[in-house]
Amino acid sequence: MLVGYGRTSTSEQEAGLAAQTRDLVAAGCEEIFAERVSSVGKRSELEKALSFVRKGDTLVVTKVDRLARSTTGLWSIVEGLKKRGVGLRVLNLGGDVVDTTSATGQLILTIFAGFAQFEREMMLERQREGIEKARAEGKYRGRKPTARAKSAEVIRQHEQGRSPTEIANSVGIGRASVYRIIEAHSAPPPSPAP
Repeated sequence: MLVGYGRTSTSEQEAGLAAQTRDLVAAGCEEIFAERVSSVGKRSELEKALSFVRKGDTLVVTKVDRLARSTTGLWSIVEGLKKRGVGLRVLNLGGDVVDTTSATGQLILTIFAGFAQFEREMMLERQREGIEKARAEGKYRGRKPTARAKSAEVIRQHEQGRSPTEIANSVGIGRASVYRIIEAHSAPPPSPAP
């Protein structure tokens, strides 16, 4: 059975997710798992896809970077699939299909994974350089502090007796941020210096 997996990082890339799904259907995938999540975030649909595939199945993705962000991460997935008798097929590598069930496919995948990781690292390096340049010119302000902006709502819900997990889900911030806000709010004010 061919099982497809598609991923985009943001909701703005909805067309990209639809295109991936279309390509996976065209490739003959009978079951498709798709999600909008960063490659560093928890990818629950990928976990479901990896749990779903059985011996003799092939996991199909449109591009290497949809599956993993580094060569080691990719090979960890490939080795896990291989041990279970599951192949990996990557579409859209220059129009060719790479299938890891063959030695040639594994070699090609290794080369392309290396290029994908290199490309990502170069992008991050350019991003860091751009931020440093903007800082030097006084134009960079950093990411907007979303948790602090929601402090009043966190405190209000905390005083209503809601749990930190409920507050985090309701307000849209992490539990650690909720704990920090509650702790800062309940800490006594610093005493003046003598």
